[in-house]
Amino acid sequence: MSVYKGLVTVQTLANKPTYVDITDKVNEIVVASGIKEGTVTVISCHTTCALFSDEYDHDRTGSGDLFLHADLNDGLQKIFPEQKDWSTYRYPGEKHFEAVESWPNAAAYLPGGDRTLLWNGDAHLRATLLGGSCVFEVADGKLQMNGLASIFFVDYDRTRERTRKAKVIVMGE
Repeated sequence: MSVYKGLVTVQTLANKPTYVDITDKVNEIVVASGIKEGTVTVISCHTTCALFSDEYDHDRTGSGDLFLHADLNDGLQKIFPEQKDWSTYRYPGEKHFEAVESWPNAAAYLPGGDRTLLWNGDAHLRATLLGGSCVFEVADGKLQMNGLASIFFVDYDRTRERTRKAKVIVMGE
């Protein structure tokens, strides 16, 4: 059995969940692997990000979100409302704030000491619910997806723009 590893990097936005279709990038890694039959696993490197497969929806909201993603956001908002104050969630607690404030790069997470920039409990819970990895079939040297299916990487942490990563591991013969 052979193993081939790749990395997908995406840019995410502030102030809203960011969904990115990474299907083509994952397939490029599958093709580059030279593996003809096996599986490909896609893994988020971040605890506020999720991966899932869904139909590519051709309709968009006025803000540019695919309808299925806007509907998913609406449903997740009912389950885990956006964190807007200190009472929405227990997380982050005082010990977490103190830990972050002790990091050498604390200013990157808390510019000006603004603790509200860690209000992302909803992002962690949403990502946990959806999951941080997916496995797909590789056949004939290509990623096997059904019809309009796509692989979406989503960052639910809306606190700031970021560069996010997903590991791609292709295994097989």
